[in-house]
Amino acid sequence: MSAEPSLPASLHPWIERIWVCERPSQAPSALREHSLPNGAMHLVVRLDGPPLRLYADADDRIGRRHAAATVAGIRAAYCIKDTSAPAASVGAVLRPGAALALFGVSAAELAGQHVPLGDLCGSAAGLLYERLAATGDAQARRRLFERFLQQRLRPQRGLDPQIVQAATRLERESGADEAIAAIAEAGGRSHRHFIAGFRDAVGLAPKRYARVQRFRRLLAALSATPRPAWAQLALDHGYFDQSHLIGEFREFAGVSPREYLAAPLASPHHLPIRPV
Repeated sequence: MSAEPSLPASLHPWIERIWVCERPSQAPSALREHSLPNGAMHLVVRLDGPPLRLYADADDRIGRRHAAATVAGIRAAYCIKDTSAPAASVGAVLRPGAALALFGVSAAELAGQHVPLGDLCGSAAGLLYERLAATGDAQARRRLFERFLQQRLRPQRGLDPQIVQAATRLERESGADEAIAAIAEAGGRSHRHFIAGFRDAVGLAPKRYARVQRFRRLLAALSATPRPAWAQLALDHGYFDQSHLIGEFREFAGVSPREYLAAPLASPHHLPIRPV
């Protein structure tokens, strides 16, 4: 497998990763999935097949269709996605501050939502879709997508280094949310002012973001250790005890940890679900 192309230097502060996917040749194992929160915002353009369809809950039989080009705000809960008709797609994982730099809006305004790209950048969204759909080559699609992102970049200011420091610590460390007050104080701002700036850049308040990142690290640990010692795993990842881990897992995944491990997972954040 060839290495993933590096991002242009101008995009690196705002974009974590870009992907280009062809439509899978194999039929999906389930008609729906729980898409689990991964602590990031995404921009996705579906290039063929039906539009993205999301369901309000397990009893929803109709769902809601979304635009072909959609910005998915950071989430602190799972969403139920139709996987019956997968599509070719181009997308990006966005870093903190990207909502302001690319679309001129706070990440907090997009949190928990799937927003049509056209609502954020007008006719440019339709033009992007047409150009990507008319291009069959994966590398050419990636270049088109990168150029679109570069043309959208209008950062009014650089990322606040203290917010970057706080977000990075919360991504990597359990219990790091306790240091947020100290980081805010070091910058000479009130705790309330710092939290407002954090939400504008990241989309969630620091403590909520810390919980999502802890869940993300837990999923990575479960991928590496499918038969864990639950009590020790809870302590290692900053939960009070095993009961705390299970309760929070159900909140973020919609199933228990054991049900999650029993499912035929293709990737940690995509849990196949068969409608009842």
